[in-house]
Amino acid sequence: MSAASTETSAPLPTAGSRVFFQAAPGVGCAGTGPITRDDPVQKKQGKVTVKYDRKELRKRLVLEEWIIEQLSELYDCEEEEMPEVEIDIDDLLEVSSEDERASKLQESLIDCYKPTEDFVRELLGRIRGMRKLSAPTKKGL
Repeated sequence: MSAASTETSAPLPTAGSRVFFQAAPGVGCAGTGPITRDDPVQKKQGKVTVKYDRKELRKRLVLEEWIIEQLSELYDCEEEEMPEVEIDIDDLLEVSSEDERASKLQESLIDCYKPTEDFVRELLGRIRGMRKLSAPTKKGL
């Protein structure tokens, strides 16, 4: 196993948190010996070199939470009990006309027995002006 092979020693990071890496057993800084999982002082902090547009991610998260809340009301159930409804914001943003977007949304909500027009209209209003999330850009490579 090479020294470049690392594994994360913590759960997936949230926005703004630090990422810790742990070297493979037997690989460590010169003279320090192997790094053990039980010794958090010897963990190395790694820098994340991928930069995301946090403002856009925050807007997207708020929108997705709103969608889940609205779908829960439309289907009269909790998120876990909800039928599988796929609403892909990026797909909607790729469609050029509002009518096509509305049509796509109506197709996704075909099994809903409640009226969905208000939800569709509100969602289309909320995504207006949003950008499609692009792959993150890497700096310093």
